[in-house]
Amino acid sequence: MAAAAATLGLLKLVTSKQQQPHLHSKLVVSVSHTHQTIISKSSSQNQPLSKDNNTQKLLLNQTAVLHHLKSASLPLTALALPFFLHPEDAVAAGGEFGIFEGRSFALIHPIVMGGLFIYTVYAGYLGWQWRRVRTIQEEVSELKKQVKPVPVTPDGGPAAAAPATPSSSPIEAKIQQLTEERKELIKGSYREKHFNAGSILLAFGVSEAIFGGLNTWLRTGKLFPGPHLFAGAGITILWAAAAALVPPMQKGNETARNLHIALNVFNLLLFIWQIPTGIDIVFKVFEFTKWP
Repeated sequence: MAAAAATLGLLKLVTSKQQQPHLHSKLVVSVSHTHQTIISKSSSQNQPLSKDNNTQKLLLNQTAVLHHLKSASLPLTALALPFFLHPEDAVAAGGEFGIFEGRSFALIHPIVMGGLFIYTVYAGYLGWQWRRVRTIQEEVSELKKQVKPVPVTPDGGPAAAAPATPSSSPIEAKIQQLTEERKELIKGSYREKHFNAGSILLAFGVSEAIFGGLNTWLRTGKLFPGPHLFAGAGITILWAAAAALVPPMQKGNETARNLHIALNVFNLLLFIWQIPTGIDIVFKVFEFTKWP
């Protein structure tokens, strides 16, 4: 954006310079003419030139400075660009960005965000499966506390007076079922998959959120504060906040885990709420842009 604005300002200043090509030469001629006039007057009046030495040196210095300014006009113009640019010179959507203002470039954001929405649901599924690995183990531990120990004799054998018990009680059957389920979940490597999915979602989500605003500026020259923009900013903040909770979660902080889940659920709901406004914007893209 800054480079484009600088280019526009440079062209404007160069054009202005071409319209007044003799500005510096006129100044130099004027100064030189004044210099000669002073010398002539001094000679005609038979006054010592030593009294005018300071004036002559000053005029000569001014002539030299103007000559250097004339030769260095382009570097000085580039240096002064940030101070002389007009706001209209930095406005986008004038056709200078070419394909970046076109329909194909504008459709990248909705397509990517649609994919990220599906990927958000998938990341949530992975996170829930990893949570099941931990919660199943807690359930098994609680169920084991409910199993009555079998009485044994001092030498380790079953007590003779012990009543006959079925080979497998309902509680033990449930323990066996949960244990097998947990083994299958562990084989799925859901912890690593969820971590990788969250990292990808954070990187691409934040990048695409910024790109969406940039694309709107390229097409229209301004942003449109409204529900879609504010919801997108909120989603981006929630992504960052949920990712910031990962270190305490890895240390076993249950509060951080619950807050992580709550933030991502709210993020998903905000994402769903944002879809209708995004569809409206896509319709406007087709209405006001052209291929490519």
